[in-house]
Amino acid sequence: MKVALVGATGLVGRRMLQVLEERKFPVTELLPVASEKSVGRKVSFGGKEWTVIRPEEAIAARPALALFSAGGAVSQELAPKFAAVGCRVVDNSSFWRMDPTKKLVVPEINGDVIGPDDYIIANPNCSTIQMVMALAPLEKEYGIKRIVVSTYQSVTGTGYKAIAQMNAERAGETDVERIYPYPIDQNILPHIDSFLENGYTKEEMKMVNETRKILRDDDIAITATTVRVPVQGGHSESVNVELRKPFTLERVRELLEAMPGVTVQDDPSKKLYPMPLYAWGKDDVFVGRIRRDFSAENAINFWCVSDNLRKGAATNAVQIAQLLQEKGFIK
Repeated sequence: MKVALVGATGLVGRRMLQVLEERKFPVTELLPVASEKSVGRKVSFGGKEWTVIRPEEAIAARPALALFSAGGAVSQELAPKFAAVGCRVVDNSSFWRMDPTKKLVVPEINGDVIGPDDYIIANPNCSTIQMVMALAPLEKEYGIKRIVVSTYQSVTGTGYKAIAQMNAERAGETDVERIYPYPIDQNILPHIDSFLENGYTKEEMKMVNETRKILRDDDIAITATTVRVPVQGGHSESVNVELRKPFTLERVRELLEAMPGVTVQDDPSKKLYPMPLYAWGKDDVFVGRIRRDFSAENAINFWCVSDNLRKGAATNAVQIAQLLQEKGFIK
């Protein structure tokens, strides 16, 4: 199978290559695509070196699948061009997510929505993916009335330059290329993506809108605060959920433990709870600190952690590709 990877030299792009190999996805020819300055560079995959090419060359090769992780503007321009030659596109940018004609997919939750006419499929936001993985079984069993979420997102969500900024600050360097508006080491920034007129950031509104679309429930009330923390990998979230029906904690744990891709780590007596340091490099969403919220009726608190470059991005995209293969849409 010919597979194009747009954004092959970025953090998520390289993680996509890793996940494709790990999951033994049947790539017979890799078409790595990146910015003009990266054309001619080599990327390793499947025991071979592959040369980075221009988008036009990849489109002309008519791949069966294209994985995109190169930003919204690139996806807006190139995804339709790949789709026009019969290529299925899985896009990791935010550009297509809320397009009513495009499917926004977490395979464990709503993979059934993908049909034969879907040539551009959107990969959700990293912080949304890990939250809905924990919410989906609760929504199915009880219905969800309201969600309040605060995130603690690592610098890898911003890319290589953000990691370099944090490491340079930690090393005491003063001449630092600043990707964030303030220092990130020894600091916390309540600011991810740009601010909107309503006072929320784009990242916060992504969590609101994408969650409703994935869970197929526009009546869920959601409010989010997204925060950047000086952690190199893995996003964490504090989630408060008001359910529509009474629940028991025992049943909630059963539902979460039965959810594919979710691992429950919840034993306060042994100080067992999820942490990003230990989620790094893994595909599961880890859930813990599960407890009743006594301040509201039918409400629960939990803490969830996931590797934002894997399930939050690369792994979910490759899982969508595997789903397309299982459905017979790519060969």
